[in-house]
Amino acid sequence: MTKRALITGITGQDGSYLAEFLLDQGYEIFGMVRRSSTVTFERIAHLQDRITMVYADLLDQASMIEVLRTYEPDEVYNLAAQSFVPTSFQQPVLTGEVTALGVTRILDAIRLVNPAIRFYQASSSEMFGKVVEVPQKESTPFYPRSPYGVAKLYGHWITINYRESYDLHASSGILFNHESPRRGLEFVTRKISYNVARIKLGQAKELRLGNLEAQRDWGFAGDYVKAMWAMLQQDQPDDYVVSTGETHSVREFCEIAFDQVGLDWNDFVVVDEAFFRPAEVDLLIGDPAKAQDALGWKAETSFDQLVRMMVDADLDYLQGKLKGIS
Repeated sequence: MTKRALITGITGQDGSYLAEFLLDQGYEIFGMVRRSSTVTFERIAHLQDRITMVYADLLDQASMIEVLRTYEPDEVYNLAAQSFVPTSFQQPVLTGEVTALGVTRILDAIRLVNPAIRFYQASSSEMFGKVVEVPQKESTPFYPRSPYGVAKLYGHWITINYRESYDLHASSGILFNHESPRRGLEFVTRKISYNVARIKLGQAKELRLGNLEAQRDWGFAGDYVKAMWAMLQQDQPDDYVVSTGETHSVREFCEIAFDQVGLDWNDFVVVDEAFFRPAEVDLLIGDPAKAQDALGWKAETSFDQLVRMMVDADLDYLQGKLKGIS
C-alpha cells in the first residue's frame, strides 16, 4: 500500500529535498502551502507534477484539521516555520505564532483527526544557544539566544508533551545547520556562495559579513532529510541530534568558497558590524552518536564538498541568467 506524507514548508530547502527523497521511496506527497499573493515554487518546480499541493496555514487550526481529514496522511513532516534568526528579533510575536504555536495546532489536529499519524517536528540546534556543554547531545540543557530559538524550544517540548500525554508517534530532529544550493539568500552560507559567484563574474566587488569567528556544525540538507524519514520508521518515537560532529567558522567557509573560484578571500571580505546578532551563538557542534546508532544515519557530504557544491551551483545559476539576458 502506498504511504501518504504531508509536508508543511514543502517550498523551502528541506521540504524540497524531503519531497524528492520520499517520492523515490514510493510515497504519495501532499505539500502544504499558505495562500498568498506571491508563492515561490522554484525549489519544487521540477517535482510539481508529482505532488498534490494543498492549502492550509499553521495559524489556522481548522484548516489543518480539514487537510488531515481530506488527504489522510500516514506521516506528517512539520518543516514550516519563520526560520530566519535575525527576522525573529524584528518579528518575535509572528515567530512565536508560527514556529511555536503552529506546532501545537498541527499536533492537536492529529490528536483530533487520527492519533495514528506519525509526526516529525523540525527542532533546531538554536535551542542550545549559549551552550552549556560541547558537543551538544539530546540530554544537553537548552539555553536559546533568539526569539527563533525560544519558539523552536516551545515546539520541541510541546511535541514531547503530546507524545507522552496522548501516546502519539511524535519525534523531533534537533538539526544542526544544514545548507545546500537551495538555501535562502538571507542565510550566511548562501550569501557567501552567491556573492563569491557574483565577484568571480565581475558583478560585485566585495562581500560584507558579520562575525567571521562564529562557528557552526554545517551539513548538507539532502543528507539530513533522510534522518527525518528514518525517525518515523522506528517502532518508538524519540528525539535525535542530527549533525556532522564537526565545527567550522564563517571564515573557513569564505576561504573554501573563494578558493573554488581561484580568488583570495582577504581581498573581498569586509566585516560589517551591522550584521552582528544582538546575542551571538558562538559554538554549536552536535554529537550525532544516537542517530548513527539507532537510525543507522550519518552525514555523507563533507564540509569542503558542501561549500564547493554551493559555489558551483551559484556560478551555474548566474551564468545561466547572463545567457538568458544576452
